[in-house]
Amino acid sequence: MGSIVEPALERLNLTVRRADHIESPGTITKQIIQHLRHAKLVIADLSFNNPNVFYELAIRHAFRLPTVHIIRKGDKIPFDVNSSRTIVIDATDIYSLVPKLDSYKSEIANQVRQALEDPDSVDNPFTNVYPDIRLSISAAEHLASAPAKVNGN
Repeated sequence: MGSIVEPALERLNLTVRRADHIESPGTITKQIIQHLRHAKLVIADLSFNNPNVFYELAIRHAFRLPTVHIIRKGDKIPFDVNSSRTIVIDATDIYSLVPKLDSYKSEIANQVRQALEDPDSVDNPFTNVYPDIRLSISAAEHLASAPAKVNGN
C-alpha cells in the first residue's frame, strides 16, 4: 500500500514514517507509542487484521487524534471500527489495482486533508461514547519520555 499512500501524502507535503521503519535504538513499543501520540496524522492499514494495528489505532482514538483507515478488498473490518469510513483498496490483481491508483490516492489525500483541517470533526468509537473527553500528557511525562542528548565531552 506504500505505493498508494506515500504519493497521496506527498501532494500534501507530508512525510510517511512507517512504524516498522523507525531506525532509532531503544524499545520498539515505546517508540511507536511516542510516534502515535505526536504524529499529525496516522493512516491505519486494517488489512490482514493485525492486532498491533488495532491497539495503535485505539491509542490515536483515545487522544482524539486524526486517523484515516484503509483496508484491502476482501478483508473484514472488525465490528468496533466498521462504522468508520474506510478506504477499500482492490489489490486483487494488477488489472483491478492499476486503473484505480489515481482514484485511491485522491481519496486518501482528501480524507487526510479534511482530517487535518478539522481534527475535531473526525469522530471515532471512543469519542462517540465520551464526546467531551480530552486526554493529555503532562509536561513532566512528556519530558521523561523525550530522548536525552548525550554530550561526548
